[in-house]
Amino acid sequence: MKQDTFKHKGLRQQMVDALRRKGITDEAVLAAMAEVPRHWFLDSALDALAYEDRALKIGCDQTISHPSTVAMQSQLLDLRRGMKVLEIGTGSGYQTAVLCRMGAKVFTIERQKGLFEQTRKLLAEAGYRAQCFLGDGYQGLNGSYDRIIVTCGAPEIPAALMAQLKVGGIMVIPLGEEEQEMLRITKEGDASDEWRVEKFGTYSFVPMLNGKEMRS
Repeated sequence: MKQDTFKHKGLRQQMVDALRRKGITDEAVLAAMAEVPRHWFLDSALDALAYEDRALKIGCDQTISHPSTVAMQSQLLDLRRGMKVLEIGTGSGYQTAVLCRMGAKVFTIERQKGLFEQTRKLLAEAGYRAQCFLGDGYQGLNGSYDRIIVTCGAPEIPAALMAQLKVGGIMVIPLGEEEQEMLRITKEGDASDEWRVEKFGTYSFVPMLNGKEMRS
């Protein structure tokens, strides 16, 4: 593993202070992001940029989200320790690690084989005990989840994911084609008219792919 120096920790605290100024109020989110070394999930050449509020490339045409986006999605989950969380789009593993640090039981799925293998190894080496799967996130995983977080832009709300969300559960999903609106969907019953939808601004994510061949 890479080192986590006093300089890294100082930059991380500055990042957390900036997140507070941007309106993040969930202390569990802020504490987790103060602990998880974001630079571990990036190429070492990007160390100097790791704690800036920007998205950065991680390979396979994917990016690591802005820290403010990770914080916002994590806050919208209204997460409590021990909850079962399904993450769609493992990516770099940074969001996964934040959820693990918050005490969630994380099940995460990635469709890019190379990224999946790299990130699964990194998470294990760093001590984050997420269960990682290679597959089509549109279909989710067999199971029932307290929370679902989607970290890619979805053109529609996947029916399979709503079916896997427990009644009373929350899904956080960026919805849209060119740019996305961040939605928090609370499942109040099994019918489609029993979802409560809240909107939290516009974001830009890489697209969620439905049913297309997975890449190596």
